Amino acid sequence: MDTPVDRPSGAARDDLGHPLRPGPVHRVVSLVPSLTEAVAATAPGLLLGATDWCSHPADLAVVRIGGTKNPDVARIIGLRPDLVLANEEENRAADLAALRAAGLAVWVTEVRSLDQALSSLDRLLTVACGLPRPGWLDAATAAWRALPRPTVAPRAVVPIWRRPWMVLGRDTFAGDLLHRLGIRQLYADHADRYPKLPLTELRAALPDLVILPDEPYRFTRTDGPEAFPGVPAALLSGRHLTWYGPSLAEAPALLTAQLAAARA
Repeated sequence: MDTPVDRPSGAARDDLGHPLRPGPVHRVVSLVPSLTEAVAATAPGLLLGATDWCSHPADLAVVRIGGTKNPDVARIIGLRPDLVLANEEENRAADLAALRAAGLAVWVTEVRSLDQALSSLDRLLTVACGLPRPGWLDAATAAWRALPRPTVAPRAVVPIWRRPWMVLGRDTFAGDLLHRLGIRQLYADHADRYPKLPLTELRAALPDLVILPDEPYRFTRTDGPEAFPGVPAALLSGRHLTWYGPSLAEAPALLTAQLAAARA
């Protein structure tokens, strides 16, 4: 098992520019499921606490500290971690400010593309946590670089929620992955990152494909495809489409197979 090493002297800065005081890291609380999995796959002994939504690895045995949007701040402070891991999109700024005000070190990631994810993960693990670069991160990088150039570009709508309907818009990590897989996302240029649009408008866009991940909304064969009659539906693994961590290594092959099955 990899073991943590002391960070080099001198303050490092997270993805948003917040300074992190130097020092050894032996106790980590993660507020992001994908970052929990990333640390668990690299140095599981570091993890002290994680959210109720942190489901990987399946045998994760740590203190649960609430949700990503409503963590138990007092409990986190009471755990006295050396480092708290967060994400600017998944976690609330007010909660992170409260943790910093209590004297805790907080490292925040920003992930809007695959390249940004790979770079951010490397810095989080090697700079913030003081760990050697893990092999799974090299495997993930290689897997996406080996992806062949797509020969077709089906026009797709990508709902992530219903009641109300929400779809992927501009500047999203999942959207970048789909682009690399040869998908022409119909709302990639929308002004909003996650626009709320009526179902009538989504149907009127005449997509070649509707892509339905199983998170954050759990779309299934009986919940989602019926809203787009006559349009092939691709049911994708939300973890492989939206998580940035060890799942990235197998994501190209799995997502490619799931997209191909819908278009067969």
